[in-house]
Amino acid sequence: MQESFWLQRWHANQIGFHARQVNDLLRRHWATLATSSEAPVLVPLCGKSLDIAWLAARGHRVIGVELAEVAVAAFFAEQGVQPVISEEGAFKVYRHGHVELRCGDFFALEAQHLQGCALFYDRAALIALPAEMRERYVSHLCSVLPAGSQGLLVTLDYDQALMDGPPFSVSDADVQGWSAKVWRSELLESQDALEPRFEARGLACMTERAYRLQLL
Repeated sequence: MQESFWLQRWHANQIGFHARQVNDLLRRHWATLATSSEAPVLVPLCGKSLDIAWLAARGHRVIGVELAEVAVAAFFAEQGVQPVISEEGAFKVYRHGHVELRCGDFFALEAQHLQGCALFYDRAALIALPAEMRERYVSHLCSVLPAGSQGLLVTLDYDQALMDGPPFSVSDADVQGWSAKVWRSELLESQDALEPRFEARGLACMTERAYRLQLL
């Protein structure tokens, strides 16, 4: 997707993709990954997700990356806090407490921005990208995090012939296709995720899956 697409969606407040509650798969499975509640966590394409606050409340330093500054500013405003803002290279960085949100292009992220970070949480990044961009995303994720890093990946799977994304369909075969190449994957849970807004777009079935990943 072009940057302008996401910026336009945020500025027009067309953000049906923004969940109004903490992801229940995150609640149920995060403890199986994080051996320390103080470990830093990378959250790519984070928007203003409430999952950020949930992770931070458990002691994690959360490093989010988001293109749309309006989303970054909204996160802190909705949390009722005033962040410290600085310009750092390709990013405008908002910080408060355990949360550091980097406003800019995810592909400008470097390993030096993530020192000590070996955890990641992806609920809205992989499914936000069309198939032709996913390889680049996965490759970059693996380049900025050390081998052995663990992550929780949440995907949506549906018949994309009936509805075009975003969110895009990422099948179990897609996730397994990267296994043994860039990560080890373990399916933790599958659940029905069909909502009226997706039924209105022609879907009769949508599955949400959670995976535990370990980067090779």
